This record gives sequence, structure tokens and C-alpha cells, in this order.
Amino acid sequence: MPVPPSREFGNLTPFVRSEHPLLHATTVVHSAQTVLTQQLLICKLGLAYSGAVVTIYRALDDDTRRIILDELAAHDGQTLFEICSLLTMRHGLGFTRQAISQHLGVLESAGLVVTERRGRSKFHYFNPEPLAEITRRWPIETGTPCKSN
Repeated sequence: MPVPPSREFGNLTPFVRSEHPLLHATTVVHSAQTVLTQQLLICKLGLAYSGAVVTIYRALDDDTRRIILDELAAHDGQTLFEICSLLTMRHGLGFTRQAISQHLGVLESAGLVVTERRGRSKFHYFNPEPLAEITRRWPIETGTPCKSN
């Protein structure tokens, strides 16, 4: 996309122009390494993901977090100690409590885990509602078999 002749760059002369394939953008780099960028995302709004959906996908991207969700779905309302014990005994995962706590924090920020404090204990519960938003995006008719290649 050519820079309009009326555009004023002062004493700086542009020497690099690039077109990004996914963005409708023109980047002009000046000799003083100043970057002027105008970006407009080309997409259909109905296909764009909300930030919450992206957070859910990122939370589900890790094997350990998926195992934690499996354990919470099977036995809801577990403390951090109980989750660590189950991961060690059933799955042979030797993570520290701090690492599991960080994984639970990611799941909680995605809305997939909710917590409840009772005294000094913090209980973790699986919340399937954020996954419902994803499944509503691609409705499947009941009784329709999945096609495999």
C-alpha cells in the first residue's frame, strides 16, 4: 500500500515498507528507527474469538492442567494437598505444590476452576460452564456421527 504523497514525515525518509499477510497494515520504518503503523484486522466479527475463549484454549493447552481438570471432574472439592497426592499416585507426576498451585491459578483465571475457602482450607471445583461457550459455537445435531478420515 503506497504512502499518500500528502503524508508528512518531516526530514526522515522512509526506506522500508512491509505488508503483513494477515493484517491490512503498512509499516514505514524511518532512518531514525521510528515505526509508524496503522493496523486493521481483516476478519468477520462472528468468527473472532473473545478474550475469554482464548484464555480457555490456552489453559487447556497443557497436559498437566487437563489431568487436573480430569481429577476435579471425577472428585470435586479437593484441596491443593489432595490434588498433588492424586497426581503423584495416579499419574506419576512429581510436581511441587507451588507448580500445581500455578496451574490451578491459570485454570481459575480461565474460569474452569472455582475455589471456596473453609477455614484454613481452600477447595477447588471444576466449572464446565466456560466449555459450554465453546461447544455452543459449533452445534452438532444429536445422533450425527463424527466423520473420521
